[in-house]
Amino acid sequence: MLDRAREFDGADPLAKYRDRFELPAGVIYLDGNSLGKLPKDTPARLERVVRQEWGQDLIRSWNSAGWIDMPQRVGAKIAPLIGARPNEVIACDSTSVNLFKLISAALAMRSGRKVVLSEPGNFPTDLYMIEGLERQGIANRRLAPREQLAKALDEDVALLLLTHAHYKTGEVFDMAALTRAAHEAGALVLWDLSHSGGALPVQLNECDADFAVGCGYKYFNGGPGAPAYAYVAERHLPDLQQPLTGWFGHKAPFAFSDDYEAAPGIEKLLCGTPPILGLAALEVGVDLIAEIGVDRLHEKSKALSEFFRACLQAQGVNLDLVSPTDPDARGSQLSFRHREAYAICQALIARGVIGDFRDPDILRLGFAPAYLRFEDIAEAARHLAEVLGSGEWQRAEFRQRAAVT
Repeated sequence: MLDRAREFDGADPLAKYRDRFELPAGVIYLDGNSLGKLPKDTPARLERVVRQEWGQDLIRSWNSAGWIDMPQRVGAKIAPLIGARPNEVIACDSTSVNLFKLISAALAMRSGRKVVLSEPGNFPTDLYMIEGLERQGIANRRLAPREQLAKALDEDVALLLLTHAHYKTGEVFDMAALTRAAHEAGALVLWDLSHSGGALPVQLNECDADFAVGCGYKYFNGGPGAPAYAYVAERHLPDLQQPLTGWFGHKAPFAFSDDYEAAPGIEKLLCGTPPILGLAALEVGVDLIAEIGVDRLHEKSKALSEFFRACLQAQGVNLDLVSPTDPDARGSQLSFRHREAYAICQALIARGVIGDFRDPDILRLGFAPAYLRFEDIAEAARHLAEVLGSGEWQRAEFRQRAAVT
């Protein structure tokens, strides 16, 4: 399979972009779905922001270097990558904070309805935010299995909150169909794009989506804790009332009024002072993904994951795949169930093959195509086959749970 991999790499139109990322020696990185790699241009960008814009120009950089408009500028660059207009997306805060803002705003727009509908097993922060609002008496949480979500939409549901590509399995929802079903029931829809933005083609406007959030540190390669982004359909901007009425969301923040008046556009989602260093790093990653193109990345991702499955089959490895077998029905990952998934993951990491584990029994491998080669995939499959065949995952050190899995 290694010879085939090298043939594929030789014909890969995206191969040249691999050199645009830092590539640690001896590492096959299959965890870009959790933390993307460092673009080579990011350190220089941060150096300029720190030493020149902050170090020399100081507070003048809010105007001279355009710091004041960075949330809007970076958001506008993300917008076409998720099928939105530039004035509908802003880069700010974290995914969790943006979820809180938009869940609250949606509930206020559906007076008389309090139910936020989601699925069990959704990413925890999505469910926790609903639960927190429930404790405040603002929301009622309702969970339904994904095959029953459409039936669970009734006159009490204010908002349907779902993750487009499931974080454990990678299974992708039919965004258009579920958005349409929610609207027919009088509900709004909030999509979490954390595992699809920058990796999968997303068409928020085409699907008539209401709201969306996503993170900047996975497929957008913005760095650990990178700012997130939020989307509000243009038609909702006049009526949107977000609950975190910080000064940067004010219509005229530097008027320093005692009374809050929201900005008229997407800027109303801002709260506190923007994190300029984080936004600068995120902008580098977004620019690079935009240059490569999401459609091309998606096609290569499907090819990489299918090649990995073929490599496992060629070596007689039969793991329980919990991701959809159809590459068009899953995100940029493959997830396998095994009762010793954690130990297997640690054994792979010791060999330089970095994936991750999701409790209780999921080995999750991400295929970020901007920097992965088919040769990497063939070698990763070989390592996995050897780990399973030799039983080396049974070593005691591979069973010691770390804080981050």
